[in-house]
Amino acid sequence: MLDEVILLDAYFSMFGMRVRIALAEKGVEYEYREQNLLNKGQYLLDMNPIHKKIPVLIHNGKPICESLIIVEYIDEVWKNNPLLPSDPYQRAQARFWADFIDKKVNDTGKRIWYLKGEQQQAAKEEFINALQLLETELGDKPYFGGDKFGFVDLALIPFYCWFHAYETFGNFSTEEHCPKLIEWAERMAEELENKLRAFSLTEEEKNEISLVAGDIHRSMKECTRSLLGKICGNKRANFTGLRKTICFIWPTEGPFSIRGMGYNYYPVCVHPKDKNMVKDGKMDL
Repeated sequence: MLDEVILLDAYFSMFGMRVRIALAEKGVEYEYREQNLLNKGQYLLDMNPIHKKIPVLIHNGKPICESLIIVEYIDEVWKNNPLLPSDPYQRAQARFWADFIDKKVNDTGKRIWYLKGEQQQAAKEEFINALQLLETELGDKPYFGGDKFGFVDLALIPFYCWFHAYETFGNFSTEEHCPKLIEWAERMAEELENKLRAFSLTEEEKNEISLVAGDIHRSMKECTRSLLGKICGNKRANFTGLRKTICFIWPTEGPFSIRGMGYNYYPVCVHPKDKNMVKDGKMDL
């Protein structure tokens, strides 16, 4: 019997990108089902009743949740192009650094978004320190695991799409602090360009992408929570594969202030499949 593989995902999710990259590396054919996270469907809730989040991989009717767990599952089921090392110690090290990325890079990046003042500065310093530790671990190797693209590379590279957003809100340059890591990220971007096949846009859809003014009528913290990360800054990651899976924002005027919390006003690039979010030229938050 042929494998039935379904991926419940959202095109902008860096966690979903991990799964899409893993499936592409393995050459696994699958059905992609875009999820509206502002109005979650019953199928997603049935497949992930605990966390109610994407991504969810459904293999022959059985759901697997959480991105790194999904990637390990993919690596165990489809043996070609292994992502984790065969050596037990090296495998444990790869898992350690992937967990480090989730706990440090992801967490501190989010805090840069919605904190201000001394708290934001502390988050920024912690974020930069985390990237510097990763840069040290990478060293002069082409990949974290050595000579081959692997688990840690896959765990980290989707976050590169968000670096510009972190830099914009935190007013810093990642490249200034971690030049080798940025060099690695740009090289990974080029290598992955032809591998990410999920959710590609047709020419007609590309032409339908439009800039609309985000109706930022709430505080930045509330807006970020409402948009669920759809407003991810991206000027550096312009490679085809990931560019087709995320939205873009560019700061224009500002800063403004609502309820004492400052924010910038952004035009939002809305994916054509999310046109239902746009009403009268504004984002339906």
